[in-house]
Amino acid sequence: MKITDIDAVWLHCPIPYERQHVSDFGRIASFDCVLVTVTTDAGVQGFGESKAAVGSAGTCAAVVSAVKHDLAPTLIGKDPRHINEIWDTMYNGTRDHYALSRGRGFPVLGRRGLLISAMSGIDMALWDVLGKSLGAPVCQLLGGAHTDAMECYASGGWADVDGIGAQVKGYADKGFKGVKMRVGVMDAKTRGGSFVANSVARVRAAREALGPDIKLMADAHGTMSVPEAKQFCAGIERSDLHWFEEPCNSDDVVGTAEVRAHTRTPIACGESEFTRFDFRDLIAARAVDVLQPDLAICGGLSEGLKIAALAAAHQLELAPHCWGSALSFAAGVSLAFASSSAVVIEYSLGANPLLHEMPEEPFEVVDGMIAAPARPGWGVTPRAEFIARFRRDVSV
Repeated sequence: MKITDIDAVWLHCPIPYERQHVSDFGRIASFDCVLVTVTTDAGVQGFGESKAAVGSAGTCAAVVSAVKHDLAPTLIGKDPRHINEIWDTMYNGTRDHYALSRGRGFPVLGRRGLLISAMSGIDMALWDVLGKSLGAPVCQLLGGAHTDAMECYASGGWADVDGIGAQVKGYADKGFKGVKMRVGVMDAKTRGGSFVANSVARVRAAREALGPDIKLMADAHGTMSVPEAKQFCAGIERSDLHWFEEPCNSDDVVGTAEVRAHTRTPIACGESEFTRFDFRDLIAARAVDVLQPDLAICGGLSEGLKIAALAAAHQLELAPHCWGSALSFAAGVSLAFASSSAVVIEYSLGANPLLHEMPEEPFEVVDGMIAAPARPGWGVTPRAEFIARFRRDVSV
């Protein structure tokens, strides 16, 4: 089997105003991603996702260019089933022969950032090709699921202190056993003003509405300083958070470690990180309890497997970041089911056409539970009419 073509399309999906939410990223008016398609001479096509931004909206022209011009030309004619070799070829560039013969990396300058995101979509599509060619779910290729079904947590929670209780209780009433809300600088009443007390009040209101038996997580999107994060942790100590996510700037690993040392609340990080090396550094600094790789950003499933191995070796929880299209959701679910360090899966309750409308095959979450993957590859077929409607052509 040989790769005959690799294509990349920017999908830009506007959200109706009445369904938009507001966070520290501003008013979220669209969901964006890059859909990567790998075509083979055997007639098998695989699909993957790359992202230009960890949140919902992002300008994806540079990622499209990286896929089509930096990476695709070096991969045409290769066997798509040789995924490890292809990953090293993309990561090491013209020195890939040294890396493959000497057993260590000679990475290109873009060993972080958008090039790794572009690699992620290609890697994801290659795993889809492999699964489809064998008629097996990707999860089965990884050794199979460690459980028949897994809890999902409802990911949302943007309402103010007066509305957050009803919002998260609404998630729980749908059967979810866990919910995640957003906190941080979005709670500031004035530009540059303090927000910690407002974030604490919203968490307390959410916990009061949920009662003690529903998992509650809080995500600051890296917007707190170290002192602010410490104040927040002190204020929510009795709210029993399952984890506190991205308290500080993702570049401030030392600061995040300081926050973790200050609190009994588990700290989750990783959605903005690239490759196993960033996660190794988080672990070495003792900054994290829960690893959250985004497979459309960190290097694809191939790198996600290495990150999952780090989680297992260090007795940490694995919780893939699944805020994107149906493809990155399927990849995160597959990794979670194949990794015994994972116990819960993120399920977006935002208005997200890429997750809820793009695939021909819907994901079924029943009473807050999702079954182990059963369809070949990722089990995701992007709708042709959806792609035609939302594709944004770019000159690259």
